[in-house]
Amino acid sequence: MSCRRSEALAFSLVTEINHSMARLVDIWDSIGIMEEQRVERMQTVKKHIDELLHSMIMEEEALRHRIKTDVITFQKQLDTLCLELGLEPYKLEQDLTVLQMEKNLRCHVESLLKEKNERLRELSDLKKQDEDLCVTLCSTPYYIPSGSVPSRTQLQELQEHVEKLVKEKVSREKVFSGLREDIRSLMDEMGHEPESSLERESICPDTWLITIIIIIIESLISARDKLKERATSLWNRLSCPEPEGEAFREAAMSTLSDDIRRWQGYVEHLEELQMAQLEEVVDKVRQELVVLWDKCLLGPEQREPFNVHFCDDHYTEELLALHDTEMLRMKAFYEAAQPILEDLEKWKRNWALFQEFERKAADPNRFSNRGGSLLKESKDRAKVQKLLPKLEEELRSLVEVWEKNQGTSFLVQGQRIMDCISSQWEEHRLQKDKEKNERMTKKTETSQFKTPTKRPLGSTYTTPTPIKIKKMPNMLAPRTATVSSVSSSSSSSSGGSSTTFLCVPGRPQLSAKRTKTTEASSGPRVPLQEFNSDKKPLPVSYSAFTSELSRKANTDAFLNSTVKDML
Repeated sequence: MSCRRSEALAFSLVTEINHSMARLVDIWDSIGIMEEQRVERMQTVKKHIDELLHSMIMEEEALRHRIKTDVITFQKQLDTLCLELGLEPYKLEQDLTVLQMEKNLRCHVESLLKEKNERLRELSDLKKQDEDLCVTLCSTPYYIPSGSVPSRTQLQELQEHVEKLVKEKVSREKVFSGLREDIRSLMDEMGHEPESSLERESICPDTWLITIIIIIIESLISARDKLKERATSLWNRLSCPEPEGEAFREAAMSTLSDDIRRWQGYVEHLEELQMAQLEEVVDKVRQELVVLWDKCLLGPEQREPFNVHFCDDHYTEELLALHDTEMLRMKAFYEAAQPILEDLEKWKRNWALFQEFERKAADPNRFSNRGGSLLKESKDRAKVQKLLPKLEEELRSLVEVWEKNQGTSFLVQGQRIMDCISSQWEEHRLQKDKEKNERMTKKTETSQFKTPTKRPLGSTYTTPTPIKIKKMPNMLAPRTATVSSVSSSSSSSSGGSSTTFLCVPGRPQLSAKRTKTTEASSGPRVPLQEFNSDKKPLPVSYSAFTSELSRKANTDAFLNSTVKDML
């Protein structure tokens, strides 16, 4: 039935497309669109439909691939869970689709994970009860391998073991209470008052007795834990074989007092080995001290008091004891200052991010990035800028509390934390000012070459700019004619009263130039006067000017007197 419905939907889809195309053709007919334009519009419609179908096909292909990947993943998880829980491997039914296989496997994995978590939670509760009862009754706990999921049978056996211990505890308390009542009644009959602490504890109420027993047990457990920690430290120092240490840790537990004696004997054995390898042990303790000093961010001044013992080459038990004392002191210091050091490390990470954002902000190429990186960078930058003051305020409050409790200053590399942070900010500000000054200097140097300047009045060019001059009919063409006419005009001017002036192409007549030169010489600024500022201007007669012009014409020089600089 579902197949028929899908086929009907596919048929209706094709019909709808045909109907829509027919409507488009009617609209194009009514508009009067030509055949070529219709073909273009038809291709556009086809392109849109093809892209839509292609995108849908790609999405469905991705869904099928994801489902197949989930099937493989769930199958592996299911096999692992069945192995951990001790169950038979799960077998899928035949003739299932990929979607049905994924659903069945997912549901089965979820159910097995739920069962695994329930077993682990039940095991944790039962083991806690078992350990408490074993400590109280000085018995051996029930053994279940660590790191594995217990079976239902193991949990049932552990439950029975706990119930048995509970009954044993009740029975012992009942017997003890009966004995205590007998002792009290006998003392009353004898008229004897309790004298020793044992007698007083024997007749005290149940609550006091339980409290005393709990205190004794806690002290024994604390002593055992200290011995374990000491043994572990000696193992690491002496580089003992790991199988030996594991075998000793996993040895069968007896009563608490026997356990303490066993650990005490092993610690003594390790201390004897330590004395035999004193030099190596001291060197390892020094390495651990350096690591702790680095963790606590101690400066050279803070490490200086212990350098006398740190550099001592005379290896003795007293030297090792001094190193152990310093190690304990540094561990206590690190535990007390750990919140401050963690916040300081967090501030350093955010400070590095802040500097990185500042460097990126000065990079002009960041605007070419795409994909929203600038927006993300802006959000991260704002977040870091808000977080830094909060961390600094939190550090200030933590340091104040620590210094008030300890009575000493909290130093990082020989500096107070807030002074160190302030120096970082000051260094950042100076760096920004330096970069700004460098940019301003570079900009000023660049502007000296790019900004045009106005030529002052009367200044001269060192190189003349060539000027294109259109030849006019009234201009003299050949230079030789000009020179001859100049010579004849100069000779005639000396004998007769008529005067002939030379016209240079592109320049005003000589009389006009002479008049202009005379007027300019009377003014405050003259170009030739500026060029020859060390010489005083001399009055020049017209005959001297024409003789100078003739001399230059005979040497094939320029006839323009204003280009003296080029000559």
